[in-house]
Amino acid sequence: MQPQQTVLLLKQTSCQCKRYVSAATQSFIEFRGVLSAERQRNRTVSSFYNQPAIDTAACKASTRLTPATILYSGKSKDGQHVLKSAQYLQRELPIRIAHRITDFRNLPFIVASNPVILGVHELYIRAFSILNSFRPIRTDADEQEYCIKLQELLEDHKVGDVVSKLAQGFRECRRHLADQEVAAKFLDVTLTSRLSIRMLAQHHLALRDDKPNHVGIIHMAMQLKELIERNSKFVTRMAAHKYGRAPTIKMSGHVDATFPYIELPLEYILPELLKNAVRATIENHPDDEESYLPPIHITIASNEVDFVIRISDRGKGIPHHLMRRVLEYNFTTASSSCMSEESASDNGDDGVSTFSDMMEAVNPSPVGGPMHGYDNLLQCRG
Repeated sequence: MQPQQTVLLLKQTSCQCKRYVSAATQSFIEFRGVLSAERQRNRTVSSFYNQPAIDTAACKASTRLTPATILYSGKSKDGQHVLKSAQYLQRELPIRIAHRITDFRNLPFIVASNPVILGVHELYIRAFSILNSFRPIRTDADEQEYCIKLQELLEDHKVGDVVSKLAQGFRECRRHLADQEVAAKFLDVTLTSRLSIRMLAQHHLALRDDKPNHVGIIHMAMQLKELIERNSKFVTRMAAHKYGRAPTIKMSGHVDATFPYIELPLEYILPELLKNAVRATIENHPDDEESYLPPIHITIASNEVDFVIRISDRGKGIPHHLMRRVLEYNFTTASSSCMSEESASDNGDDGVSTFSDMMEAVNPSPVGGPMHGYDNLLQCRG
């Protein structure tokens, strides 16, 4: 072999070796990248659930903010009330959210590991992480940015979405729960807390809007008549859409009552009570035309301490032996025709549909929920 040929062969061999080494090095780098990404993913998941900050916040007691406190703080001309409100929320919201996360952690394993409930759990953890890591609010610019975060979280935690997910998750797990009281207690606390957290956030956002006759979400001259009429029209439209007819809703009593109050809870409660009454009336008078349906009577009573709204219908009421169950999440007196096929297939007995009341509360097409067909008394302290 000639010397030149030998040199050429050695060069070719050297090039091939370099290619092999380069390919092996690239594979090794990619492998390390995969391992690194996997470690990072595991570390991210681990840190997502194991946050000492959540445990620390959960050990703190929440500070109650009453409507009287809100009114007392009032408004300041320099706008400092808005900044103070944001600073209060920055301290308070992570504590309240941490309490709810603890409740999720304390659920039975078969429930807590349900994918739907786990998804809601993760929403709470994400909300805590965002709010707890926000820098201290000291300026108007900080407060404005904090408001943006609040608004985004309110959208993430839309009432209908989260409540329906909780209902679905517990419905899927109910066969594995020996004690249904566990679910009831969890939902009582969680749903009540959700409403209070949402009200606090909306109150702060409303403070920035500076709406006339309002201090945040408190309407300084709320008229019960106007509120009831608005919700009555809404329910009447729903009944017309579903049944093609609706009973007349009449109002009497202290119809001119005006006082400071927070409308938001009433906006949740009144439509449900009215839907119950309307549906019961229609279902128990199937052959009556709209003009012959018995009317629903709403009576308002108000004094300096509290007010009462009484809603009376002629829907034949609830049998006495079922009265003890009317506040259970897994009970409804609605007829089977008003339930979805899925709910109907899950019925226990006598029109029982697990969490049907929660599902219907967030479903815009059905009319009503449980507890229909008797006098509803709503008493609130003014």
